[in-house]
Amino acid sequence: MEIVSGKTGSPHVTSQQFRQILEGTIGQGSCILTSGENLEPELTSNNLLKIRSGIMAHHGNVSAVKIGTYDEVTITNGTQGMKRKDLVVNRYTRNKETGIETNEWLYIMGTPTSGTPTVPAYTKGNLQEGDLVDDCPVFEITLEGINVTGVKKLLDVLPSMATIQQDMIPSTETLKSGVRLQRMGKLRILNLVDTSSAADGTIVNLAAGDRPANYVFAPAIVRGQTYPDFFISVTPASAGTGKVGLFRGANVQMQYNGYICSQIAWLVD
Repeated sequence: MEIVSGKTGSPHVTSQQFRQILEGTIGQGSCILTSGENLEPELTSNNLLKIRSGIMAHHGNVSAVKIGTYDEVTITNGTQGMKRKDLVVNRYTRNKETGIETNEWLYIMGTPTSGTPTVPAYTKGNLQEGDLVDDCPVFEITLEGINVTGVKKLLDVLPSMATIQQDMIPSTETLKSGVRLQRMGKLRILNLVDTSSAADGTIVNLAAGDRPANYVFAPAIVRGQTYPDFFISVTPASAGTGKVGLFRGANVQMQYNGYICSQIAWLVD
């Protein structure tokens, strides 16, 4: 055991130890940290990609494009009548003799094809395990003929701790009499207590930011009901309405003027 965050009388903290601290904080995976322009790509021509300022982490290693600047990556010409997928990777290298470590953008060209193109191979290493080369794919470039038809960012942007903390503060909103929606981060909890539904079964319509990605269902209790199969359905974002409705059986829309009770929870994207 050796001290890392203390004075020993001589320089002793290694880059590997610093990366260990980062791994314990943000994980060993690959992500873009919230900073600058979050490494946003800008296609300026079929031969040039600009990468805006930002910072990213890969296996605990942090590298950056300085704030207020951008990097440029040259895109290799496409081929008429052919399709291709290329990669822009952030390559880590360590000189075996000197121990000097560097990061740089590397453009890896895929194989042209008239069919469905696939991304090219890259060096899958792990710098924390001593590999001298460790590539992290950051952008996928799609070409059809000589034209670039797509630039896809492959890494998620990790929210800041301040954003995460703000998202975790719960809030409650009354959508109508007897309907309360609780929010905490991506979690939504809808409480129905003595509420009613319209002729088409609608109890309330959710705002776009509160709609689930898929249909969500929960059993419901209705005063004086003669059927045992009442349920609540929440329409997903893809359907457009965000309808929370009362149904029974094989999706029969039900109208009730009071005492519909249920609780249903889901996650938003």
